[in-house]
Parts: sequence; structure tokens; C-alpha cells
Amino acid sequence: MTPLITIRGVTKRYGDAGRPMVALENVDLEVAAGEFLCLLGPSGCGKSTLLNAIAGFLRPSAGTIEVGGVPVTGPGPDRGMVFQEYALFPWLTVAANVGFGLRIKGVPRTEIALRVERLLAQLTLSEFRHRYPKDLSGGMRQRVAIARILALDPPILLMDEPFGALDALTRSNLQDELLRLWEQFRKTVVFVTHSIDEAIHLADRIVVLTYRPGTVKRIVPVTLPRPRDVSSPEANILKREVTALVMEEQTRFRQQETTGSPA
Repeated sequence: MTPLITIRGVTKRYGDAGRPMVALENVDLEVAAGEFLCLLGPSGCGKSTLLNAIAGFLRPSAGTIEVGGVPVTGPGPDRGMVFQEYALFPWLTVAANVGFGLRIKGVPRTEIALRVERLLAQLTLSEFRHRYPKDLSGGMRQRVAIARILALDPPILLMDEPFGALDALTRSNLQDELLRLWEQFRKTVVFVTHSIDEAIHLADRIVVLTYRPGTVKRIVPVTLPRPRDVSSPEANILKREVTALVMEEQTRFRQQETTGSPA
């Protein structure tokens, strides 16, 4: 199967040539159309850097990223980004936030209204259409942010720890909501997380990254049938495997912080 996203030899350095900080080094990865892929690893491993490179928000120092065979040189309508901070316009209502991108694109008002109402219904937000972000809970705000991206209908959703700031119950509910939307719309999802349970619950494959410089340590397929019970014996076996991989990198991080040099 031809991958939708192809990453070849991607390296990202920050700082001057004398003392560069290498965030990513020689990352190779392919993501299939319709796949749900999770990027997992300790803080500082370059997960968000890689996601921003796929989005086109930053340019790699070396290597290439292609989407549908076309090199990524900047942001594009084929990639929608959902951030942890919601990024809603506080002066716009829920409905106006969801329809904002469509209005900028010049979509006719009648079509905007239809799309917005459909998405609000699918995300159980219809009764809040005239409310402002300040009136909403964190979970509702993130629903609005997801609806705004879905309104533009990009084939790829890039999600940077979108549920990281939410309480456990809201986070669990939104994970299930996201899976329902993914199965309905069949988007390709690249999802950054620190949570092993979340990755097992959501992903088709988990990409475990090494501590800085980040590169692919291992790709772990998740073949458990959906809906998944992350407390099942099968999930626990997988959790032990993934936890061991992440803890190896946490240990390397602590050693590097203590000695001031790579472990």
C-alpha cells in the first residue's frame, strides 16, 4: 500500500553550528491512508517537533517529508492541526468558531450553516451553538476545536496531546468520541501523547521515539480489536512491552541530565 505520509531521514537542529541542539535525527516513517498512528516517548524526544514538521510549521534541517507524494514545504489544506490549548477565538460563538475556516475559504453561507449544524450535532454541541468559549468546559472547547478542523475536511488530522490538560473522565470520553469520528470519517490521524494507556486505546501502531535526539526506537503494532479494554490481559502484555521501551529512554534521559552527556 502506498503511504500517505512518507518521512525520510528527517533531522532537526536548533541553535548555532557550534553547539546545536539536535531534536530529531534521521527519522524514517511511513503512515498509511486511514491509519491511526500515535507518537509516544519521554518529554524532549521530539514528538511535537516531528508533528510540526509534518504540518509544515517548521522545516527539517535535513531529510524530506511528503504527503501524497508531494514534498511538504509549508502548511496546507490537506493537514489539519488540533492543539492542546484549544486555540479558539474567544469573541466568536461556538458555531462561528466551527465555521471560521470555511468563511475564510469563501464557502457560501448556506453550505457553512449546513456543515456547522451537522458537526455540532455529531459532537453533541448543538445546544451550545450560541455560547462563547469562556462558557464551555475544557472538554467542550476541545470538541469545538476538533469540529472546526473537521469542517474543513482535511484527509489528515495532526493532534498534539489534545486531551493532555483534561481530567481522566473527560479524557476517556473524548478518546471514545475521537475513535467514533475516525471510524466515521476515515481520516489519517497522527496523535502525540505521553500516555501509554491512551496510545494503546487509540492507535493502530505506536511509534516509540528515543530521548533526544529523537529517532524511531520501535514501531509497535496494536492488533487488539476495538472497542478496547486497556485493563484486559492482552492489553496489559502490550502495556508492559511499551512501558519497558519508554522507561529505557527515561533512564537514558536521567543519566544524560546527571552527567551532561549522552548515555
